[in-house]
Amino acid sequence: MMQTYDRAEAASTDQQGFSLIEVLAAMFILMAGLLPLVGMFTIGVKQMSASTPMLVAREKAREAIESVHAARDTEQASWPTIRNLSDGGIFLDGPQAIKSPGADGLVNTADDAAAELPAAQYLREIDISPLNFDGGGAVNPNLREVQVTVSYKVYGSWRTYVMTTYVSSYS
Repeated sequence: MMQTYDRAEAASTDQQGFSLIEVLAAMFILMAGLLPLVGMFTIGVKQMSASTPMLVAREKAREAIESVHAARDTEQASWPTIRNLSDGGIFLDGPQAIKSPGADGLVNTADDAAAELPAAQYLREIDISPLNFDGGGAVNPNLREVQVTVSYKVYGSWRTYVMTTYVSSYS
């Protein structure tokens, strides 16, 4: 007895698709893998947009350090006056709005001109302090620490950039 083979019947039994449950399960697994990547992308975009204010803060801190060194090198200010105002020097105390340098060409001094950056977004503080060189409390009269702190606002919260260097009475 010979069996007949129906081609159409064989093709219909060989073609099996995915069920709706299998498709939904695959989509769920794919979504579970992609959602963390979307979150990381969002964080990356925020970090990229915060990099410009950080770059501005770094440059304004560098500008302040150069201003202190320029005061010494050009003899614009004598060594005893390269201090904060509260110590008898020329550099203003506390956080200040970032302004253009005045006639003396030095930033964060009393003669600074109009605001260069919005004070609501950027503040700069120059802190000049004497250094102890022997650890016992004796102050080195020829060496000072200069710490510049630039505070800037990103997404409604304040961040700070701090740069520290040393200046001596010798050029």
